[in-house]
Amino acid sequence: MESRPPGVRELSRARCFELLASGGVGRIGLSERALPVILPVRYAVSGERLVLRTSPGVKLEAAVHRLVVAFEADGYDPRGSWGWSVLVQGVAALLTEAGELEAARSLLGRAWPPVEGEVTRLVAIEGTFVSGRAFGSVPSR
Repeated sequence: MESRPPGVRELSRARCFELLASGGVGRIGLSERALPVILPVRYAVSGERLVLRTSPGVKLEAAVHRLVVAFEADGYDPRGSWGWSVLVQGVAALLTEAGELEAARSLLGRAWPPVEGEVTRLVAIEGTFVSGRAFGSVPSR
């Protein structure tokens, strides 16, 4: 059993998604050629799932094959007075329905980083297992 340092507290599922909804950049962890890889991604929250844009490669392959992935994002005060970290584990899936695609595109906005010449696809990660930790007084959105 892992012990927490003093002042670190567990976050509720709802608070985890609230913090994730601040959006930005997170990291997706998956397997490539049987080895772990962690890649930065820009993401948005849609209900209790994450959506992200990707191009051909390992992230798209994970979604096409509906593999289990991990996603982590965090936020902190540069002065060190507060911080949070959220981990989401779930199945990655390629978005294909017109309504889902339109909603995801509106959440994500323009491509970042700009992707030129490649067809981008939209992927969702279901929030099957969600956990988070924080210290200090983490501000509300």
